[in-house]
Parts: sequence; structure tokens; C-alpha cells
Amino acid sequence: MDPELEAYVPLIPRADLSDPPAERKRLAALVAGVPAPDLDGMDVHDPMVPGATGDPDVPVRVYRPAGAHGALVWLHGGGMTVGDVDTEHPLAARLAAASGEVVISVGYRLAPEHPFPAAFDDAYAVLRWAAGHAADLGVDPGRIAVGGMSAGGALAAGLALRSRDEQGPPIRFQLLNQPGLDDRQETWSQRRFTDTPRMDRTVVGQAWANYLGGAPAPSPYAAPARATDLAGLPPAYIATAEFDPLRDEGIDYALRLLQSGVRVELHQWPGTFHGSQALLSAGVSQRQNAELAAALRRALVD
Repeated sequence: MDPELEAYVPLIPRADLSDPPAERKRLAALVAGVPAPDLDGMDVHDPMVPGATGDPDVPVRVYRPAGAHGALVWLHGGGMTVGDVDTEHPLAARLAAASGEVVISVGYRLAPEHPFPAAFDDAYAVLRWAAGHAADLGVDPGRIAVGGMSAGGALAAGLALRSRDEQGPPIRFQLLNQPGLDDRQETWSQRRFTDTPRMDRTVVGQAWANYLGGAPAPSPYAAPARATDLAGLPPAYIATAEFDPLRDEGIDYALRLLQSGVRVELHQWPGTFHGSQALLSAGVSQRQNAELAAALRRALVD
């Protein structure tokens, strides 16, 4: 493991998604200790986006730097069980500032209170809203990306599949950071990593059980690794962490995208673990975060 990260491992609490309310409180407490991002020169506001028919409105936080070209619909991690626009604020704000692009952070409904497809439908409603309000956001409607961390990466990849299938809003790019894509948990890394920091096989299983109610994924929109046809999807940047049970499904998905004719940049970060890029003082974390922002800007500007 990277020496700078290894020093923090004893201090990192293991996630426990078997008690969602308690884990939500623990995550909020962890994020409270993260240095506040610099919002200088950035417009930040919290609109409510109309949900799908019969669904509640979706809270979002919009970060708009001056001179943005496009927008990223960003889905937070947390195993579909924890997280919101407040806990995602440090990451989303820094991503907007570093990329110079609009970031729309989505406060989707959480499982197990709201299982699939609630979070996915919320995310799709925000994608449609972003495309329809591009002028208000000050961006080109042809420069809309989707992205997310961990469970958010699954939501983002599912959005790309649905938008392709339904001829929905055109998506220019997928930014998938340590995505959790496969509910079957059959890869080498899923079977091997049973005691890795913060996230391990058990926690991943808890997340899928909360989201799917203990049943197999009913659709590739829930678990994109189950998709049999990846042709025609937007280009992707996929990042994986070495000591992460989700590692191999991210790598496998990148290879399958390539084999389907989709342009992919894959970065496997040695010495890292799931979510370790939040440890901002580590050099490898700084490089990871800079890469995410640079990949987004390349995709939306070039």
C-alpha cells in the first residue's frame, strides 16, 4: 500500500451498511472534518429538480465556475444507502473548481427505504433537466457528462445505457470513479478483498442487498456489468483502486467497452484503496483528483 495512505488506515472506520441511519450519521461526522473547499468565483445554488411522474422532486447542488463549457451530472457514493449533497460537497466543489466545468451534485433517494429504481429514476430526471436547462446553466447542451463515485458510478453507467436505449439526452462522456457495477460479486477482487480498509466484500454485499432487496439485479440499469451490449455508449474514463473489492469489475467493464468500440481511458491506481482519494494530503490522492478533473475538462472542451 502507498506509505502515505497506510499511515491513515488505523484511523479509518469500517463502513457498516447494515444500520443505514447510524452509518449516515458516521459519514456526516467524517465529512465534517474535511477541509472546506474554496468556492471563490463560483456560483453555488440548490434548486429542486422535478422528479419523474409520481416521484418527489430531487434536490441538487449546482456548482458553476465562470467560463464553463459543459456540465457533469455527478452521483455520490455510499452504497446507494448513505450520502447527500452536503456530504458530497467537498468533492463536488473541488471537482468543479479544478475542471472549470459545471457540476450538478444529485441528492437521490436512498435505499433501503427507497430501493431500485428510485435512485436511478432520480438521476435520470436530473439528466433530463440538465439537458433541458443547459442555457440556464450557461453550457452547451451537447456537452453534458455523467459521472459518479462507487455506487454513483453504477448510477452514471446505468444512465448512459438508458439514454442510449431510449434515445434520451445525448451524453458526451462517462466519468466512473471506482464504480460498483456488478451485484454478483464473483470477480477475483470481490472474492479476495474481505478485510480491505473502509470497503470490503461484506460491505459491498450489504449495499446491493439494500438497493435490490436481496434479489438479483432486475436490469442492467441497476447493475451495468449485466449489460450484454455496450456498443454505442459514450467515451469513458474509469479509475480503479488496487485494494478495492470493486477493482476488477471496473477493469472488466473498461475492457468490454473497448471491445465494443467505445473509447476508454482506464487508470488503475497502485497502492490505493476504495475512497482513499479523500485523504487529500497524500500525493497519490492529489494525482487521482487532478486526473478526474483533467479527464472531465478534456472531454467537455475538446
